[in-house]
Amino acid sequence: MKIIAFLFSICLITQANAQSPEQLNQMRVHLPNGWSLTSVGKQLQLGDLPLNLVVSHNQRMLAVTNNGQSTQSIELFDVKKQIMLDSVTIPKSWYGLAFGDDDKYLYASGGNDNWIVKYKINKGKLLQVDKYVLGKPWPHPISPAGFVVDEKAERLYVVGKYDSCLYVINMQNKRILHKINLGSVPYTCVYSGDKNNLYISLWGGKKVVRYNIISNKIDKEIPVGSHPNELCISKNGQFLYVANSDDNSVSIINTKENKVIETLNAALYPNAPSGSTSNCVTLSDDNKTLYVANADNNCLAVFDVSAPANSHSLGFIPVGWYPTNVKIVGDNIFVTNGKGLRSMANPLGPDPIDSKERVIYQEGDNSPHQVPVQYIGGLFKGTLSIIKRPTTQQLSFYSQAVYKNTPYSKTKELHTQGEAGNPIPFNVGQASPIKHVFYIIKENRTYDQVLGDVKEGNGDTSLVLFGKNITPNLHKLVNDFVLLDNFYVDAEVSMDGHNWSMGAYANDYLEKTWPTSYGGRGGYYSGEGEKEMGNNKNGFIWSDCKRNNVSYRSYGEFGNDGKPNVKALVGHMANYHGFDLNFRDTSRFQQWKEDFDSLVANNAVPQLSTIRFGNDHTQGLRIGAPTPYAQVADNDLAVGMFIDYLSKSPIWKSSVVFILEDDAQNGPDHVDAHRSPVYIVGPFVKRHYVDHTMYSTSGVLRTIELILGMPPMTQYDAAATPLWRSFTSEPDFAAYNYLPSLVNLDDINRKTGKAARLSATMNFSKEDEVPDALFNEVLWKGLKGINPPAPKHAAFVRATIKKDDD
Repeated sequence: MKIIAFLFSICLITQANAQSPEQLNQMRVHLPNGWSLTSVGKQLQLGDLPLNLVVSHNQRMLAVTNNGQSTQSIELFDVKKQIMLDSVTIPKSWYGLAFGDDDKYLYASGGNDNWIVKYKINKGKLLQVDKYVLGKPWPHPISPAGFVVDEKAERLYVVGKYDSCLYVINMQNKRILHKINLGSVPYTCVYSGDKNNLYISLWGGKKVVRYNIISNKIDKEIPVGSHPNELCISKNGQFLYVANSDDNSVSIINTKENKVIETLNAALYPNAPSGSTSNCVTLSDDNKTLYVANADNNCLAVFDVSAPANSHSLGFIPVGWYPTNVKIVGDNIFVTNGKGLRSMANPLGPDPIDSKERVIYQEGDNSPHQVPVQYIGGLFKGTLSIIKRPTTQQLSFYSQAVYKNTPYSKTKELHTQGEAGNPIPFNVGQASPIKHVFYIIKENRTYDQVLGDVKEGNGDTSLVLFGKNITPNLHKLVNDFVLLDNFYVDAEVSMDGHNWSMGAYANDYLEKTWPTSYGGRGGYYSGEGEKEMGNNKNGFIWSDCKRNNVSYRSYGEFGNDGKPNVKALVGHMANYHGFDLNFRDTSRFQQWKEDFDSLVANNAVPQLSTIRFGNDHTQGLRIGAPTPYAQVADNDLAVGMFIDYLSKSPIWKSSVVFILEDDAQNGPDHVDAHRSPVYIVGPFVKRHYVDHTMYSTSGVLRTIELILGMPPMTQYDAAATPLWRSFTSEPDFAAYNYLPSLVNLDDINRKTGKAARLSATMNFSKEDEVPDALFNEVLWKGLKGINPPAPKHAAFVRATIKKDDD
């Protein structure tokens, strides 16, 4: 057995086009979500979250727009030399990118500044020369997305992501000639073959619409799949290809008839649930081969489309993590990988304002000091893969590698890992002695922050902030029951974290829009059902329950005070206080207890209860707010009281409790930025046991689904390893007695100074509205009186490859 190491260069990574399965095996890199990468080809470093990749008309240049949480930029590349020519920072941007007619200019979306920026290209350098303004900047909602530039006709056609409008702009006088309401969130637009029409993908509308330029009207609506995004039109203009991210599919439209003539399944298996995230399409120069970027399968799907309506699959090509765009120039395939080529540790902790710098304020010093930082939101920089178009044999090898990188299969939807007699069934529908599942969601902590002081686990004591004296109950739980030190959240932040925690997936809308918001560039919080566009196609765990006649109830998750955010929770939402850091978790426990007692009295305790205890988020050192220690201790006590009360109830013998953080963004970890604590409690959970198995958020959901007899919701929970190794067939029904807090829960922040003043400027009324690097700095300085630890660097290498793994 051997561990595959991964060598990463900031400027350039070169990997040969592998010629054999053995070579591809040697290249495999494991991700913390259980999936793997085999990033073939040459790799050039990009910025944070590259979303769009465009080719100049003369095919000599490529341009990339980086739209992540940290520094946003526009980058220019030489196609032949395969080198970066220039990189310019842009304050705000998002997706839209196009070369001018003669390649002398490059145009880019200015994101929530609500303008299109014009750059002159001079000897490979980008010089900003002009802007086309659509409206006032954020909070005025427009956010230009995809656009078409026609310098000859002096027209600019732009779709607005947030106001769902098409803008027609006169490029000579910069006036907006027309503004047409599209009725749904658009993604991009392309010219028809004759340039008399514009096709627009409605990301939130399950259709493509045609705008007739001559009549200035939307004159056609063409139904396609869910979340249509990238468009590609054939050279003769006869066929339009549409990537449908929620359906893992591509719709082929005959533009003469304006109807879908064929739908291609881009997933690795037929009828696969959401999880491939097909989000880009492009054609070869001869229009015979279609390439589809599957973001969440980390691959390209390749189709022969030489005979439209009779297309067929040719295979798959493994690329980097979360491919967002693909283009073909000659014999080279160019792919932007949104999250790069690996995951990594972040012992320096977070910063959603600028991932390159951490602002440190020392007492008595009003000048900020800049040091490197590792905030998960901007930690994973993108890459540009340059891959030679494979031969038939190479494509066969590449396809084999993609399947080996992918833990999902159709078989796993109904059958998974396990053992006979274990309380966790390994076949969907098998009975379990566990009848009541309680699923508790907390906020944003890493493993090392809380459990780094537990000697039996793989912890770093130098990174502990809320150890056993602050969280005695959490420490008692991992001692009395099971310690899991190899658990990883699937999300990066709360906006996608709650969707992952409840749905084993975050769609492309969430993944592509949260970085702008978290970078302080405007935008909406779209998770937790607050924007329907951000909801998973088939809903969340409650929808799964509803489809399978499983009873359920939610306490503060995806709703507040009895008011749900999603339809599946109507009539299933308790009167329970949601996210509010001024309301104690111990008070939330009392709310749950009162509701629980009434359910027990009526023999009506649901099979699934989802509960929110989120005050471990804390409010930093804000004067008058509870101290961070008090808030984390309150959270710990609420959990302890919950387990205590449940363990002494009539249903304890058939119950289990899962407790996890929705994400791990608010702290450092020496193994991986996604590593986080998870707790399992119940009579059928092993006692005094350490489980080093690699698990994920989706694995917790899969375990819950198996207990309740439900199928998985997406490819991710279908693929995930259930937590069966932490369970035993020999139950221990002993009750749990909670430990009192060692911290005065009434303690409030009183100390003035820089940390207090900085905390006072932060918005704690909603999840993730604070600058995390500064917030984390405040916690370390305020609680420990020292700066955060010096950096340590590690790639994620917990998983292994066996020698016989072919």
